[in-house]
Amino acid sequence: MAGKTAKLRKRPLTLRDVSEASGVSEMTVSRVLRNRGDVSEATRSKVLKAAKALGYVPNKIAGALASQRVNLVAVIIPSLSNMVFPEVLSGISEVLDETPLQPVVGVTNYSPEREEKVLYEMLSWRPSGVIIAGLEHSDPSRAMLRAAGIPVVEIMDVDGEPIDAVVGISHRAAGYEMATEIVRQGYRRIGFLGTKMPLDHRARKRFEGFTEALARAGLEVVDQEFYSGGSALLKGREMTEAILKRHPDLDFLYYSNDMIGAGGLLYLLERGMDIPGQIGLAGFNGVELLEGLPRRLATMDACRMEIGRAAAEIIARRIADESAEPGEKIVFRSRMSPGDTLLRRDAKP
Repeated sequence: MAGKTAKLRKRPLTLRDVSEASGVSEMTVSRVLRNRGDVSEATRSKVLKAAKALGYVPNKIAGALASQRVNLVAVIIPSLSNMVFPEVLSGISEVLDETPLQPVVGVTNYSPEREEKVLYEMLSWRPSGVIIAGLEHSDPSRAMLRAAGIPVVEIMDVDGEPIDAVVGISHRAAGYEMATEIVRQGYRRIGFLGTKMPLDHRARKRFEGFTEALARAGLEVVDQEFYSGGSALLKGREMTEAILKRHPDLDFLYYSNDMIGAGGLLYLLERGMDIPGQIGLAGFNGVELLEGLPRRLATMDACRMEIGRAAAEIIARRIADESAEPGEKIVFRSRMSPGDTLLRRDAKP
């Protein structure tokens, strides 16, 4: 009745409810809702109208008993607060929206133990595929992924041995390229600021590539500052202040991500530092939100949307064609943007 709040049902709707509301047999209702068999357009319209009016949602778990799979794709990522992963999810959703598949997200908080629990719960629902961030997993997690019998796509990183398919960038190559450019522009006293890398494998690999390039130039990182948890912008300010108190003569600061780099940039601008002449800065990820800063931070794009799309396309293709070969590898190249915080001595006026 209008103006009154409808009561919650004590039991879920069934095919019989839709059958009674539409005046069509349960078998025909089932065929319409599963889009199977020959049904007239008039009957189909009647059933769909009744189902929509009732708010009926098919029980796909029951329908999946024969196939042992549901049309879900488990997407397992380490964080939702890190601005990288919502863009990856957008790429995944963009592709899966054109299929019967639906992404379901689990968050691990960069914890191998948490990843095991999330993976166990998600696989117990028998999804049609898994998209999971990173190549480093515990032995139990790797065993579950190998035994699942479904397409598995590891994303964001290609520096390692994948379980099945892999889509991402080389973080070692990204770190190496950034260090090479920093040295080429004349910077020599370089500090590193980042996350605690035992938990962030991709940041660790960028740091490895970064220090390798410095070593080839006869240089090494002068000092390092690490953080875990809290506001990235605030931590970036605090870390920048701390490392410069110890080494005020540093001429370049390399941050493991753009958010802490933005905090460092704001700190230095407030103190009237000459950027990039007196001191240069660079981050990683190419976060678009930071384009409104007073200076554009030098960074490298992590190809987030492209990785999400490519991973979802692999899953959709493999599910549609069970004869498709596993083990596909797609490598994107991280793109450098010098912004306003990295000298360009060789740039044309």
